[in-house]
Amino acid sequence: MEQSICIFGASSTHGFYDVEKGGWPDRLKSYLYTKNSEEDYYEVFNLGISGNTTEDLLARFKNEASTRKPTIIIISLGDNDSALNISLKKYEENMNTIIKQAKEFTKNIVILGAKKVNEKITNPVPWNKDAHYTNANIQKYDDKLKEISEKGKVSYLSLFNLLNDSDLHDGLHPNSQGHEKIFQVVKDFLKGKRLIN
Repeated sequence: MEQSICIFGASSTHGFYDVEKGGWPDRLKSYLYTKNSEEDYYEVFNLGISGNTTEDLLARFKNEASTRKPTIIIISLGDNDSALNISLKKYEENMNTIIKQAKEFTKNIVILGAKKVNEKITNPVPWNKDAHYTNANIQKYDDKLKEISEKGKVSYLSLFNLLNDSDLHDGLHPNSQGHEKIFQVVKDFLKGKRLIN
């Protein structure tokens, strides 16, 4: 059976600062490629774009999903929305629409929760003085994301307490160690749901 896995998100999904293996989605891709056989074949598409918010994903989601016909969709967004003051109401509207669109392709939808940051470095971030990443604000968006996922009847995977400061390259993006932790949690979750072998 052929499985097409589309992973949508921003810079952490894209794989920033994983100097060893290119990010947790690429680690998942490498793992699944070792499982490929005539009976089971996995294709993994990393569709993370740096700086993306739910507004950005909404603009591209349907086109990118329709060309790849995903059997599994993984979405990791919220950090940038929280930092750039996209309102919780707008965030909820955007995520609800994205989930609705995702259901047109597959019932296998996994929403990844937000990650903690090192506020000493991220409030604001050096590259954008208008972007403030704080754990209290990220927690609000993460709580909303869990609520959205439950109402939308899609899987939600909490990452909020997964990483510590030593797992972050710049206070925001995971380093190689952080990406490995996320990969292991995502892989185990997908295996537990019997979405992958």
